[in-house]
Order: sequence, then C-alpha cells, then structure tokens
Amino acid sequence: MRNDLSNRLKALALTGQKGVAWLIDPDDVISTEKFKSQLSTVEHLHLDFIFLGGSLIQENTVSMIIKNIKEALPEIPIILFPGNVIQFSPLADGILFLSLISGRNPDLLIGQHVSIAPLLEKSNLEILPTGYMLVDGGHTTSVHYISQTIPLPNHHPELSVATALAGSYLGLQYFYLDAGSGAPNPVSPEIIKAVKSKVKAPLIVGGGLNSLEKIKMAYQAGADLVVIGNGAEKSPTLLREVSAFLNTIKISAN
Repeated sequence: MRNDLSNRLKALALTGQKGVAWLIDPDDVISTEKFKSQLSTVEHLHLDFIFLGGSLIQENTVSMIIKNIKEALPEIPIILFPGNVIQFSPLADGILFLSLISGRNPDLLIGQHVSIAPLLEKSNLEILPTGYMLVDGGHTTSVHYISQTIPLPNHHPELSVATALAGSYLGLQYFYLDAGSGAPNPVSPEIIKAVKSKVKAPLIVGGGLNSLEKIKMAYQAGADLVVIGNGAEKSPTLLREVSAFLNTIKISAN
C-alpha cells in the first residue's frame, strides 16, 4: 500500500512545518465552468491537499469533480472527506477513514466503515485512519445535525484530550478537530494546544477558520494542517493570504 499521503502528513508533524488543505463541498459545485475558473486561481498557491466531501450530498458528482481537479491541479493530492458511503470514488488519492470519536452514533463510529470496506479493499486509495472530533463552534452546523451528535465543549480541553487519547489507544493515526463549516468560532487554541501536547500524531484543524488571524492562531497552538472550506468560498483571497504566509515561514526557516 502506498504511504505518500501518510508520509506528507507525518512530515508536517515531525518537522514543525505547517500545511493547508482546501475543502471542496460537492454541493457547492454548481457550474463546471465556474469551478474550473476557481481551480485556475489556486494553481500557483501552496496547497498541500484538496479535501473533497460534505455533510449532505444531494447529487453524487464526486468522480466528475475529481476529474476536473486532476486536470487543472495534477500535483495536488485529493483526499476524500466523506460524510457517508456514497461520497466514495476510486479516482481520489486517499480517504480520511473517519471515526467520529467525539459522538456516540454507532453508524459513524463503525457502521459506515463496514459498508465501504469492501470498496476500499478493491481500490488503490491510501487509507488514513482518523479520529474525527466535533467541537462546539457557537451554533449548530450541518455536520452536527447530520451526525446527530453533541459536539465537545470549546472551553473544556480535558474532554478533548481524553477523547483523543482514547482514539490514539484504539490505533487511530491522525486527528481532526472540527468546529463545523461556517462556525462563528473556530476550535479554541487551548483545545488545539492541549490535544497536541498529549497525542503525538498529525493534527488537522478546520471549521470557522475564515481569517488569516484565526488560521495563524491555530498554527501557533499546534495545528499541523488547517482546512479551509467555507472561509475560502466567502473570501476568495483567503487561500492566497495563507499561501503567502506559509511561504514566509519557509523562507524564515531557511
């Protein structure tokens, strides 16, 4: 099995470098031509990954979208960020095999995983076993509603730490703290710092990261990879600002 994506994620955590992923929700891709135009605007940016998925897929266009991305941005790995089994495509490079360890919904802890396992076994996707932790971002988001779970409180780091440790002891290799798309508040720096200090694994953070200042705070707290979705849609320059910031960090390090 390939380990390209795993090596990239682990390198971020081991070296202290920072990464960025652009999260694309298939439901937001209304026009193919408009989407191709969006892709062209990020061609020269520092994007480590493209995540593809959403809480509610109204039409299964995942494979078509992957083809468009690979045509425009062939060097950027595409990782599925699935909300359910229909968001699968063998055309992607990898998949976040998410276990919603912050909730108690058995379907999202193991049920969906059993359903998709035979498809993954036949594919060439790199599988990334990920502990997915929803954190309260200030109001109920679509992922909270669809998952039917209560998010972790944003002001009690010890609960997030205990959850992440349990996932680590179960063998999960990556952790994703998510406040949910469009959340007014991102995951607090206190939670990011606390989880990072106890769980020695690549840490992904997303949700509510709609400004460069919030993204910098996530990095400084210990996020290895930030995920920008709704923020990039509402502020098209955000990905460019983050790319410029990461470039500055690299130059300073050298």
